[in-house]
Amino acid sequence: MRLPEPRGPLSAALRDDLLAGAVSPATVDLAARTAETTADPLRDDDLQLALAVCYELHYRGFDDVDDALEWDPALLALRAHLERLHTAALQELTGPLTPTDEPIDAQLTALIAADDGPSLSRHMARHGTAEQWREYLTLRSVYHLKEGDPHTFAIPRLHGRAKAAMVEIQADEYGGGAPGRMHSELFAGMMRDLGLDATYGALWDDAPAVAFTSVNTMSLFGLHRRWRAAALGHLACVEMTSSEPSRRYSAGLRRLGHDESTTVFYDEHVEADAVHEQIASVDMCGSLVSEDPALTADVLFGAACSLALDGLAAGHLLGEWEAGRSALRGTAPLAA
Repeated sequence: MRLPEPRGPLSAALRDDLLAGAVSPATVDLAARTAETTADPLRDDDLQLALAVCYELHYRGFDDVDDALEWDPALLALRAHLERLHTAALQELTGPLTPTDEPIDAQLTALIAADDGPSLSRHMARHGTAEQWREYLTLRSVYHLKEGDPHTFAIPRLHGRAKAAMVEIQADEYGGGAPGRMHSELFAGMMRDLGLDATYGALWDDAPAVAFTSVNTMSLFGLHRRWRAAALGHLACVEMTSSEPSRRYSAGLRRLGHDESTTVFYDEHVEADAVHEQIASVDMCGSLVSEDPALTADVLFGAACSLALDGLAAGHLLGEWEAGRSALRGTAPLAA
């Protein structure tokens, strides 16, 4: 994967340093100043891209960037500045969360029921145009071409039933051992059917900041043991909320004339996530908090982040389309 084009001073300085093979103190200082002055970090293109680049070194890396930089102390120091701001912004976005004495699956259900974010899936099912579909898939490709990987980082941080339940869920994400059934591969096939480049990372330059905000949050949770419970809460919320929207997305594609060879990604999620819901909320999260009730708040925080960031992305897409603009970067306007 090539390094993406910079979106501001920080991502430009980081790109130059990575290609040179060393992160400079000046770039670390720039990250610290950026973290102190950014007004809207979750929507900031420069900050979110820089954080995504830092995290990508833990995934597939970049062409012409030394793999040894993955654990470079200066890079980790830079990333820590951005993570502190990102985490604080997430906490502000979700607001305070107060655990109750109910089982964690009931608390997750109540949290989801209280969510009033915009429904992108309803729009795509009823009104989404072919071009809007391509824009939506471009945004989602930042995550779905690595689907499963951010949450999988949390597996070694678990034990017992919580670990076994997470492995059971993630095994399905990876196609049960069949490469062609991996969810990332199914998503790539859908992208190709709609005329998009499905090469890993190929559309990063087109994706808006909110595409990276969501994946950066998953990476933050998965790569920090301190946030392991948030990673589980996030995954549980995804599994508990994706079955019906996936049915709508599939219907939207069929409305545009696509058949099951294209809708298989969403059809798979309709079935799999309905099964995963109980495994995730009861077996995975329930087992975790039964052993350590203090982690309940973090489970809820992870779930709340999933809901809030889905709303952030949906609001961006729907708002731009309603205004007659493309929701991507540097592309021509769309008809309202």
